[in-house]
Amino acid sequence: MNDDPTKIRKRSVSIAGHQTSVSMEDAFWQRLSEIATSRGVSVSAIIRDIDTERTGNLSSALRVFVLTQSGNY
Repeated sequence: MNDDPTKIRKRSVSIAGHQTSVSMEDAFWQRLSEIATSRGVSVSAIIRDIDTERTGNLSSALRVFVLTQSGNY
């Protein structure tokens, strides 16, 4: 397995009943998973919450969320 945190990963998620894909660097997926675990929720639940509040690109909104949650989860 490649441990390059800059490697882009595409993951499929279900939002509001439809499938979509989200591409982000491994480092962001890892941190998003850690945040979800610490909150006792799934990554999908966090993505759904962010999706309802975002005004722009979902991948960008997720990255900003991760950055603003650093140390706050």
